[in-house]
Amino acid sequence: MTSDAADLARLQESARNHLWMHFSRMGSYQTAEIPVIVRGDGAYIWDAGGKRYLDGLAGLFVSQLGHGRTELAEAAAKQASELAFMPLWSYAHPKAIELAERVAGYAPGDLNRVFFTSGGGEAVETAWKLAKQYFKLTGKPTKHKVISRAIAYHGTTHGALSITGLPELKAPFEPLVPSTFRVPNTNFYRAPQHGDDLEAFGRWAADQIAVAIENEGADTVAAVFLEPVQNAGGCFPPPPGYFERVREICDTYDVLLVSDEVICAFGRLGHMFGAERYGYQPDMITCAKGLTSGYAPLGAMIATDRLMEPFLQGTTSFAHGYTFGGHPVAAAVALANLDIFEREGINQHVRDTEGAFRATLEKLLDLPLVGDVRGDGYFYGIELVKDKGTKETFDNDESERLLRGFLSKALYDAGLYCRADDRGDPVIQLSPPLICDQSHFDEIEQILRAVLIEAESHL
Repeated sequence: MTSDAADLARLQESARNHLWMHFSRMGSYQTAEIPVIVRGDGAYIWDAGGKRYLDGLAGLFVSQLGHGRTELAEAAAKQASELAFMPLWSYAHPKAIELAERVAGYAPGDLNRVFFTSGGGEAVETAWKLAKQYFKLTGKPTKHKVISRAIAYHGTTHGALSITGLPELKAPFEPLVPSTFRVPNTNFYRAPQHGDDLEAFGRWAADQIAVAIENEGADTVAAVFLEPVQNAGGCFPPPPGYFERVREICDTYDVLLVSDEVICAFGRLGHMFGAERYGYQPDMITCAKGLTSGYAPLGAMIATDRLMEPFLQGTTSFAHGYTFGGHPVAAAVALANLDIFEREGINQHVRDTEGAFRATLEKLLDLPLVGDVRGDGYFYGIELVKDKGTKETFDNDESERLLRGFLSKALYDAGLYCRADDRGDPVIQLSPPLICDQSHFDEIEQILRAVLIEAESHL
């Protein structure tokens, strides 16, 4: 065994003995090697054995600018040498101040107040807690419930997981935080109503939020949490008029609209915020991931001036925070990240090329397994079906064999890092770095085509 091979073997043994990976079936690695990624450059990553993969998921909807951006690493090093850490607990530091102003400048309307967190789940927790305390401070103390959509993912902390609409993900941790309720999502491919009229379906789906508020009592509902494009289930864009109607409903019942943009913000849909793309005004935005392109952990909850107002009076405090929220190094990286966004015209690049990305993925619709290709920007889901004519999906055993038994490993072995997911119906999710071009789109399509053709023999 060469020294390199010996080093790799030791790394595998150490990982098996000590590293508890996230959302992973640890037992599956008793007989299989753990994938170890050691390097990234542009739209590609390399494993410990030297094999290259196209990063078709931008890490985890994160690496907007791709890998190996030395400018971002240098920004982190410079800030760490000046002020490595300072919490935002009654003190401030320049990078947090500068970044808060900049993020507020990008946000629509009067979303001017930026509360930093370490990541997306914490941003969702922050938004729910703010909604509860805001209504207590403004004379409506019974407004505490939250409405979200079926199959939606909003995070793993107890509050965020309670808002999440994935029963199987929640079951091991119940009882969770009470007072959360689900409404239909915007999966038009499987529309239970108005399956031949996208706008009518969108109106129906939005109106179910009003029904839920009425059922619970408007005096008990604090907020509605919605992603611009819903992630779990495989990328559900909003039908035309959907968010306009949701905004009307929230205004009618004095319910806060939270746009959960942990994935969709910072270029994923060709704008700094998805709310801008779809033309609606939220009361809060939650974001993370692309804010730093993954070069440091950072998230934020952005609120309107109205929601800050009660906290500007007397001794009132929002008794909430995180040790690493607004970390100086992360804030410096975020500012450098946003500089590159502007200098290189990243959002415009996404808008200019998203049509080509869609058209390239839609070539796969000629395959028997591919039922639907949906999404916007650089954020797509490909739904896999047993029968295209009837839209029949796979049962649990078939989905297990298809996704985990074959596709996940086969796609990776073929040089494409992406996600094969069955939170809802089986899908392949794609969310490449925003620097990608037609050559990357073609590579994604060609790998998917070859693997999906082979997958048919494994059913």
